[in-house]
Amino acid sequence: MNTTRVSCPKCFANMEPVLLLGMTIQRCSSGCKGLWFRPEDLAILRQDKWLAGHVPDTGSVRLGKLYNRIRDIRCPQCKSEMNKESDTDQPHIIYESCPNGHGVFLDAGEFTDLVHKTFWDRFKSAR
Repeated sequence: MNTTRVSCPKCFANMEPVLLLGMTIQRCSSGCKGLWFRPEDLAILRQDKWLAGHVPDTGSVRLGKLYNRIRDIRCPQCKSEMNKESDTDQPHIIYESCPNGHGVFLDAGEFTDLVHKTFWDRFKSAR
């Protein structure tokens, strides 16, 4: 479990650790309210809807969309330029990932959208 504090890669505010059953998620505490996950923790949370419901993705979706426009994002751990990626099931969700595997950054509201597929999301993927 990594509890090292990092700065938010979008707004540079302090990130606060959130502990969930042995995993640590970093949440932007005072700025954009984005979330930083280790890739393996994000994979677990995408499969466990109950546990995903305890992730504090409570920031403003509108603010998250504004911060999603920022282009030059650096990994808070290794400072490498992060890759923009989109979810294969929900391509409207665009997030940043460290090319060295340190983590994934989701803007406010993106995690909730990612784990809670709507009827429309399922319909689009079935076509």
